[in-house]
Amino acid sequence: MAEIVVLGAGLGGTLMAYEVAAQLRPQDRLTVIGQGGTYHFVPSNPWVAVGWRRRPDIEVDLVPVLKKKGATFLTQGAARVHPTEKRVELTDGASVPYDYLVIATGPDLAFDEIPGLGPQGETQSVCHVEHAQDAHAAFETFCANPGPIVVGAVQGASCFGPAYEFAFILDTELRKRKIRDRVKMTFVTAEPYIGHLGLDGVGDTKGLMESEFRNRHISWITNAKVQGVADKVMTVEEVNEDGSPRKTHTLPFGYSMMLPAFRGVPAVRGVDKLTNPRGFILIDEFQRNPTYPDVFAIGVCVAIPPTGPTPVPVGVPKTGFMIESMVTATAHNIGALLRGEQPKARATWNAVCLADFGDSGVAFVAQPQIPPRNVNWASKGAWVHLAKVGFEKYFLRKVRSGESEPFYERFLMRQLNIEKLKANE
Repeated sequence: MAEIVVLGAGLGGTLMAYEVAAQLRPQDRLTVIGQGGTYHFVPSNPWVAVGWRRRPDIEVDLVPVLKKKGATFLTQGAARVHPTEKRVELTDGASVPYDYLVIATGPDLAFDEIPGLGPQGETQSVCHVEHAQDAHAAFETFCANPGPIVVGAVQGASCFGPAYEFAFILDTELRKRKIRDRVKMTFVTAEPYIGHLGLDGVGDTKGLMESEFRNRHISWITNAKVQGVADKVMTVEEVNEDGSPRKTHTLPFGYSMMLPAFRGVPAVRGVDKLTNPRGFILIDEFQRNPTYPDVFAIGVCVAIPPTGPTPVPVGVPKTGFMIESMVTATAHNIGALLRGEQPKARATWNAVCLADFGDSGVAFVAQPQIPPRNVNWASKGAWVHLAKVGFEKYFLRKVRSGESEPFYERFLMRQLNIEKLKANE
């Protein structure tokens, strides 16, 4: 008998539990550790923040689903991973032993690294559904007395798509309310150019995003370091290509949403030889930690080096398509180990994404995600918005039913037939 533990019940952890359950022998046991008993579809958070979705619309009660999978579901969260002892310490003091551990915690949100940043400060967030709910309440207050808006991603951020999405979604909603003419919008980002996305661009995302900003009267500041936020004013240092200061911007705002930098969660951060200095899990080509081969990791918590040097630190995103591939490879590798075989499955780190603009959007395909690439394509159109709405419904329906399948691949590559879309351009 083997004890398999999945730490995390977000996108990666939930899919991991579904897929690894199919690899277990009858005598093996599966335990999932989460914070709370619900899963929420993070890509829908920007819609929650403007009132286009409610929290119940995008949540799934995992308790009955995981029970059907034969998993023990612990919802108190983890306090610390002890890899030398092969156990996970829970927040209530109990411990869960494991033979194989899959870390799928997602990130810790480093709002505290910049004074005044985040929901406990003066800016909003769409990183969690609770943040998105607060952002919606603040948005309704803002609309009663409109003013400037600042949206973007700070230095060290590794997830830029939601910042672009939210800027465009805000623009769409403000036009619907007929108050867009009263709102000056500025996009602030650590990226060296608009559309970099932490990936050195995909196709012509630079041209597509800049064109969309111009059409929607959104100005931007790149190579930006947010110094701090106080009294509804953001101080931003713009730097040159060599990192030297170029200009300091003082940006007053009535509403702001800034994505933070990520780091490893406290349960793993600082564990010797398990994580890098930022707290992300070190892995090999089989998703295993080199020092602790009984520990696997998937998703945003995985350490990936940046695509190259940039004047301001920029991380690499871990997209849903990429995470799904990590999940499948890890599930098969654990299955192989349980049967006395060596792991051989490797994830294909590709990116296939739909970035919603509220009434339009950009789709892009990067294969592999980090350049140089075999496929490097992006396209814009109203169909992207409709496709993202369709994918949300498709994905949540499948998660609620407990189905295990390549969600992103099946929907994006097969149902949308992105290969055909590319050929027709």
